[in-house]
Amino acid sequence: MPRWFNVAGPCNPDIHYMLSPLTRIPAVWPLIEQQGYFVIHAPRQTGKTTAMIALARALTAAGRFAAVLLSAEVGAAFNNDPGAAELAILNSWQRAAAFFLPAELRPPPWPSAEPGTRLAAALDAWAQASPRPLVIFIDEIDALQNEALVAVLRQLREGYFRRPEFFPWSLALIGLRDVRDYKVASGGSERLHTASPFNIKTDSLTLENFTLRDVAALYQQHTDDTGQVFTPAATALVFELTQGQPWLVNALARQAVETLVPDRTQPITPETIEQAKEILIERQDTHLDSLAERLREPRVRRIIEPMIAGQTLGDVPEDDRRFLLDLGLVRRDPAGRLTIANPIYREVIPRVLTQGTQDTLPRIAPIWLRLDGTLEPALLLEAFLAFWREHGQALLKSAPYHEVAPHLVLMAFLHRVVNGGGSLQREYAVGMGRLDILLRYGQVRLAIELKTWRDDEPDPLSKGLSQLDAYLAGLGLDTGWLVIFDQRANQPRIAERTSTATALTPAGRSVTVIRA
Repeated sequence: MPRWFNVAGPCNPDIHYMLSPLTRIPAVWPLIEQQGYFVIHAPRQTGKTTAMIALARALTAAGRFAAVLLSAEVGAAFNNDPGAAELAILNSWQRAAAFFLPAELRPPPWPSAEPGTRLAAALDAWAQASPRPLVIFIDEIDALQNEALVAVLRQLREGYFRRPEFFPWSLALIGLRDVRDYKVASGGSERLHTASPFNIKTDSLTLENFTLRDVAALYQQHTDDTGQVFTPAATALVFELTQGQPWLVNALARQAVETLVPDRTQPITPETIEQAKEILIERQDTHLDSLAERLREPRVRRIIEPMIAGQTLGDVPEDDRRFLLDLGLVRRDPAGRLTIANPIYREVIPRVLTQGTQDTLPRIAPIWLRLDGTLEPALLLEAFLAFWREHGQALLKSAPYHEVAPHLVLMAFLHRVVNGGGSLQREYAVGMGRLDILLRYGQVRLAIELKTWRDDEPDPLSKGLSQLDAYLAGLGLDTGWLVIFDQRANQPRIAERTSTATALTPAGRSVTVIRA
């Protein structure tokens, strides 16, 4: 049977290209030996469920444990009715046990119990009836909220001290977040009368992204099966664009081999991967759509908004930083600074945030194109100035992140420009007070640096010229735009204060300064 790259649900080695899931969680084995209760957290679609199914099957097949992956997800429909949540979860567990386990290891009929104690009673009965020590992995634990989550965590903590004869030998909670964030989801630590709602945990583990070697090994499986080669440069580009995020690694490959180059005699090249990336970003499949949904959350906005503006994160709570790290939206660079998790997310985030503005943009004639279809930067500048003077004031109100509204409106305009056949590349210079944009259209490359002038700050012109100088040097360009958005109070209307001038950078590059 042919295999393919999986982008939906757990992987199956019979039909999917996949790496060995057990190699991704080696630290779990000693925790189980030690009767540990622990947490496994990682962003969506990084392989948590696949890995835990494989681990449960391996443990059961070895003959020592009865191990199974269960889910709490169905209880989410009853977050404010813990009794109903318990019944839904227990029904789901019966079906999962019947699917994954041989008859002799399945649970007995669940005993009758009062609401708020049903899960503990069920695990008690199962642990006593099982001929082997019971190992339980509870997936999608953070689908639960409020009273339902409180009830589940209380029962697990209460039963912990009866293990292993009267409660599972070992148990893991699996979800997006580390356990410290569960007290937020359950209404605060005071609801549980403890500093942690799961303070019996031995450890918190996470699944790391793929390495470059992992990506190459995954793609080699396709080559072995079909003969179609991913060139080393293509594989390297995939790793650069995804930073090894498993869903993105699979999604790029799937677009490449199924849509763009279905002829197995033709290799997958970096050009193919670039096309696949644009398709993914444009379509915003389920994974990227869920990422977009997160951007509306206040905890996410508190970090993403200053990152786009190039500002320092200041007094953003540490829990918020950890929350975004757990979600996989950001990562720490080698210097320990927060940065957007990968270049694809870096593109998706502003596209999502500018979508509402783009939808309200008036029709803009592409006067920036020469007769031969190439882009003329001078004409583009003329078009932007006319657009900004006429529509900027009104469009600022449509941008979802107030602090970076001018940036988002400019990017919405530029998206209209590149829709005809170009691309935008962004660099978030966190802590440097700027956002760098590289517009590519055919052979033309235009570097644009965005700065904001706020109250009680000096004119950012001098600093902006120095920063643009360094950006241009890195790109090998001799000129570019420095856009300064004047956000100080009591300024004239945009139509009146927008102006342009030519200035020299410290290295003598002639650039256009736009004050908007």
